[in-house]
Amino acid sequence: MNFDKIIAVRTNKTVYRDGDKCLKMFGEDYSKADVLNEALNQARVEETGLNIPKILEVTKVENKWVIVSEFIEGKTLARLIEENPAKKLEYLERFVGLQLEVQSKSCPQLNKLKDKMNRKISQADLSATVRYDLHTRLEAMPKHTKLCHGDFNPSNVLIAEDGTAYILDWSHATQGNGAADAARTYLRFWLAGDIEGAKQYLELFCEKSGTEMKYVQSWMPIVAASQSVKGNAREREFLLSWTNVVDFE
Repeated sequence: MNFDKIIAVRTNKTVYRDGDKCLKMFGEDYSKADVLNEALNQARVEETGLNIPKILEVTKVENKWVIVSEFIEGKTLARLIEENPAKKLEYLERFVGLQLEVQSKSCPQLNKLKDKMNRKISQADLSATVRYDLHTRLEAMPKHTKLCHGDFNPSNVLIAEDGTAYILDWSHATQGNGAADAARTYLRFWLAGDIEGAKQYLELFCEKSGTEMKYVQSWMPIVAASQSVKGNAREREFLLSWTNVVDFE
């Protein structure tokens, strides 16, 4: 394996290109269970027929776990939006269409989104009263079994040279309510500082999916709390500020 060409650097992981292969190398202290779960998620999502890079192998190099998958030549939607701002709405329409295609699939062996959110809310830096309220809200939400990406944002959509779209990074994939996944995407736009993009995205998602905006908004405090247990201090502070932004009643 050749680790000379770095594609991306993220917290505790580095992504390399080796010819027609993509090598995601994890830090030495990265959980083996999390690495194997990410690979298993991706393998299971492959079986839905969605366009995603295929897993080739999982191995260890110098005491570091490596997930090897297909390398797809192309540009992310985030990069295309940056290069062609006049076409942003067009790109967002395609982005939402891809998210709805994901949510049209079922993947019954994946972990349940509600279970994951309940665990994360329990770990959130919130008072016991607020955590109880959020757990109660979550339990009252409709139970769905749609495939949810868990971090669907323009950086995780790759447009190949022939125009084919591929969806990357399935480490957070679960089965659950699509509106919760949309709320996560909306908050990701906010975290990136693209408030206008967040508004455009949400309007498009609700229009194309036939979902009431208030319903997606009702998920936001729950999603924000569950996401607040990771990321840097600024992100945690931002997400915690959203835990009571929307009037649930």
